[in-house]
Amino acid sequence: MCLEGISRKFKEWLGLKHESNTKTVKGKVVVMKKNMLDFDDFGAAVFDNVSELFGKHISIQFISITHPDPGSSDRLRGKLGKPAILEGWIDTSGSVAAEESTYGITFDWDEEIGLPGAFLVKNFHPNEFYFKTLTLEDVPSHGEVHFVCNSWVYPAEKYNADRIFFANKAYLPGETPELLRPYREDELVVLRGNGLGLREEWDRVYDYDVYNDLANKDDPRPILGGSSEYPYPRRGRTGRSKTESATYEIRLPITKISKIYVPRDEKFLHLKRSEFIAYELEAVLKFLLSGFDALFDDTIDEFDSFEDVMKLYRGGLKLDEGNSFNMILKNTALHLLKELGRSDGEGLSKYVEPQVIQADPSAWSTDEEFAREMLAGVNPVSIQLLKEFPPTSKLDAQVYGSQHSSIRPHHIEEHLDGLDVDEVVKANRLFILDYHDLLMPYVKRINETSSKIYATRTLLLLQKDGTLKPIAIELSLPHPDDEKLGAVSKVCTPSKLGVEAEIWKLAKAYVVVNDSGVHQLISHWLNTHAVIEPFVIATNRQLSVLHPIYKLLHPHFRDTMNINASARAILISSGGVIEKTFFSGKYSLELCSKIYTKWAFPNQALPKDLLLRGMAVEDSNSPHGLRLTIEDYPYAVDGLDIWSAIKTWVQDYCMCYYKTDAMVQNDIELQSWWKELREEGHGDMRHESWWPNMSSVQDVIDNCTIIIWISSALHAAVNFGQYPFAGYPPNRPTLSRRLLPEPNTPEYDELATNPEKAFLKTVGSQTQSLISVTLIEILSRHTSDEIYLGQRECPKWTMDPEPLEAFEIFGNKLKEIEERMVKRNQDERLKNRYGPVKVPYTLLHPSSEKGLTGRGIPNSVSI
Repeated sequence: MCLEGISRKFKEWLGLKHESNTKTVKGKVVVMKKNMLDFDDFGAAVFDNVSELFGKHISIQFISITHPDPGSSDRLRGKLGKPAILEGWIDTSGSVAAEESTYGITFDWDEEIGLPGAFLVKNFHPNEFYFKTLTLEDVPSHGEVHFVCNSWVYPAEKYNADRIFFANKAYLPGETPELLRPYREDELVVLRGNGLGLREEWDRVYDYDVYNDLANKDDPRPILGGSSEYPYPRRGRTGRSKTESATYEIRLPITKISKIYVPRDEKFLHLKRSEFIAYELEAVLKFLLSGFDALFDDTIDEFDSFEDVMKLYRGGLKLDEGNSFNMILKNTALHLLKELGRSDGEGLSKYVEPQVIQADPSAWSTDEEFAREMLAGVNPVSIQLLKEFPPTSKLDAQVYGSQHSSIRPHHIEEHLDGLDVDEVVKANRLFILDYHDLLMPYVKRINETSSKIYATRTLLLLQKDGTLKPIAIELSLPHPDDEKLGAVSKVCTPSKLGVEAEIWKLAKAYVVVNDSGVHQLISHWLNTHAVIEPFVIATNRQLSVLHPIYKLLHPHFRDTMNINASARAILISSGGVIEKTFFSGKYSLELCSKIYTKWAFPNQALPKDLLLRGMAVEDSNSPHGLRLTIEDYPYAVDGLDIWSAIKTWVQDYCMCYYKTDAMVQNDIELQSWWKELREEGHGDMRHESWWPNMSSVQDVIDNCTIIIWISSALHAAVNFGQYPFAGYPPNRPTLSRRLLPEPNTPEYDELATNPEKAFLKTVGSQTQSLISVTLIEILSRHTSDEIYLGQRECPKWTMDPEPLEAFEIFGNKLKEIEERMVKRNQDERLKNRYGPVKVPYTLLHPSSEKGLTGRGIPNSVSI
């Protein structure tokens, strides 16, 4: 032994500190302990504390990116530091209901560790915890090092591989520090899994499956996805057992919906979960009490008049500020009880009065508002410019006969401001809401159920003041003798007198019934929720958390898999809420599948969508390079501002990392991601020629902009207006129960003697309406932990300064846009922005408070 070694041993024997290059580095760890709903799981806390007393701790071990581990067996890996444990886990001084806890941690820092690029964590407690962040205060020669984790860590025995977290700096695969690359690659292998077996709650596996979990052998439905007959986006795989015939995945009972597997990090955190449950409990209470009141009506399960409907919003159990129970709730830490006891004016047994009837309870029924909501309502994405008159059909004449429109010039000439039809078509003043071809193949089957619908076409004239006027509605049925004989149609036109006026109101109701179904099934569910889930899965399987595109997109996937899993169990499954309350009934998802055949990813870009619908033309002299066909089109005007801001942000971000097209082409993770999206996530569309390339920096920018637009602004535009507009059932009925009455029938006579009752007996029953209102009240709310466009959960979400600067610019730009939106809503010349109901268009305002606000753009499809 050399003299230096003898000296060191002697000092150690004397108990003297060895003068080495080892230093002490302190850190701060932020976690959330396991809890049950809004209540802390006291049992978990006790067992975790006992494990601490017996020396079973949470340990952390850093991985160097500057010094290799000489013991690496396969390839060079970063050297591991000495394990350190979280300090002070057993803390009796803090609040039991604290949402976050901060712990210290001290490391013996050897200079051979150098800069840490990742760390391993081992949880030797019996329960999981949520790891938020770790910050090292003063790493020698490097200063502060920050790790954003935001992940559940289960007991070490549950994992086949150590849990690893990387420092929040982005690297393209080829630029990753050599010593981190094996760890980066190993982590992706874990996340992909092997595609086998039942997934457990602690698994971190992202995989694909078809929609074979919506029905059972006693109530069959088509399996969606995996066939040319019923194509569909993929959903997350759970691995649950199949029925005896291996056709369907066995469905869990409604009491165990929370047990449906999605990777734990995709589940709601406890704050949102507690609020969500509180909303559900409150909604059930309202439904039950309203249903109880109905027992004392003249007719059970029917609204007798519009005044009868208004009773839903009057009265209710409210708690005033001085109520002692309310004072207790204000001081409690239990969020669930706070939500049930809030005193914001919402009654516990009555529904909030929707915005559409607040200023004027009857303005919703006007022709102007009927048309305006196609531009600024809950479904502003279906209206099109009519380019030829009369409208034509693309349905196969060999199967359906002639399906061309029966609307002729004499039906509409008196409404054209003295012009003829050709003149208004050439002037781009004639528009259509066309659900004829979409619904005609289903009308016969649907009308054999309790629902009764028409395939509809609605023509609208653009007036000189910028508003739309409905001028004709075509109601079509299949020929009663044979569908191959074509359509049998009735053309309704505006009328203000007698029974014809009531017929016109019913015709508008049939159109809105169709629009409500298309909105919920297509505009909302399919075009946001369903199509984005494969992107969530593929991103986690193919893009490392170190990848800059992962860091860009990840916030826009928050809670999506969780809400989709709940929707599959409650809303879109056989016998679910959608089938019970929308006209399409058991054909809902089959119809949805047929529309997916026409879906194309690049067409989801707002500018492309507007061009395809004839709602805009290219014009380099106009803002955003588009001139709108209807200048006062609130969804498009506000949407283009948001679209442009998103695209600028994405461009600034991507150009921080991709300097050349070759860097895109050589990015193995990016290329694998885009390939898997096409071939597996949207596998039924894999051969479509419209799929964009991923071979240039511009491709990355364009494709990521579309993904963020769908996840954030598009979803906000078609979701958060549901209660403001559809919370009053007569304005947005979701089904109809009888066709137009024929002359010389009691139903026809009722139109003359009691038109309100006749209207309400045509649309959904009271129970069906209450279910629908109850559902959309929940879906239209923002929770208190929502994160909006231009925000991030953690301010230090990246260590790279350029993206942080670009993101700050993005946030400021969104604030400027919102200010412009407010000013536009104050401009009385823009009549489509508030309409006769005096509801300003706020659905694309980026910011919001919690609750039923009718505004706000969350980052993700999170509700």
